[in-house]
Amino acid sequence: MLHGPRRLVCGILNVTPDSFSDGGVYWRNGAAVWHGLRLIDEGADILDIGGESTRPGAHPPSVAEELDRVVGVIEQLARRTDTPLSIDTSRPEVMREAVAAGAVLINDVRALRYPGAVETAAGLGVPVCLSHMLRPPHLMQHNPSYVDVLAEVAEFLRDRIDVCVSAGIPREHLVIDPGFGFGKTLEHNLTLLRSLNTFTELGAPVMAGLSRKAMLGQITGRPVGERVAASVSAAVLAAQRGAKILRVHDVAATVDALRVLGAIEG
Repeated sequence: MLHGPRRLVCGILNVTPDSFSDGGVYWRNGAAVWHGLRLIDEGADILDIGGESTRPGAHPPSVAEELDRVVGVIEQLARRTDTPLSIDTSRPEVMREAVAAGAVLINDVRALRYPGAVETAAGLGVPVCLSHMLRPPHLMQHNPSYVDVLAEVAEFLRDRIDVCVSAGIPREHLVIDPGFGFGKTLEHNLTLLRSLNTFTELGAPVMAGLSRKAMLGQITGRPVGERVAASVSAAVLAAQRGAKILRVHDVAATVDALRVLGAIEG
């Protein structure tokens, strides 16, 4: 699936009380399962379920809290759909329980840098998405600075790929994400988007998560709930520049836009 010709839409399911876009809306199990099934009906190829908000300024929940938020949701969705489920976590304990519950992909904004995370992911044998994040969420937007953001993010991801492969994770199981908004200014984000095809040279599918992010608010002046058009535009631009997976809140609109792009491309 990750290496086929078709671009994939990854629907975001935040099971948290404080995510930047939809915090508190779907974090009870029943609402989360309902929303996840709705995203699948809208055309999501993957559903990414997360129990930790990684918005700027956020502090992580305890391991027990994170497990309580996500495991039951994954179990219920796994019984009701064949759509691949991803667990958005950095913690080995959560990775193990989520995969046991039915998740088939790990999405880690910290790129398996927690103690034991690389070894756990290798043992679980599922694909992993490695993201770049400059600092932890509560610090990442405190004056982020780079000499060359494109080169530094690419080098970080190249190093993490090498670490994972050395630990026994097959290269074909790896996905990379430059981490839009994770310790970057608007200009850093725009530089990464303009040259996103640079990351395809690292030999792993690229995931782009631009949906409703602050950079789009800075460009359009619109609040987070009014960024659908900007988010879809950004997803299309990312797809044109080589993104294989688009991680989005607004699945139906993104699916339609990618169909139009695909028709034009032939």
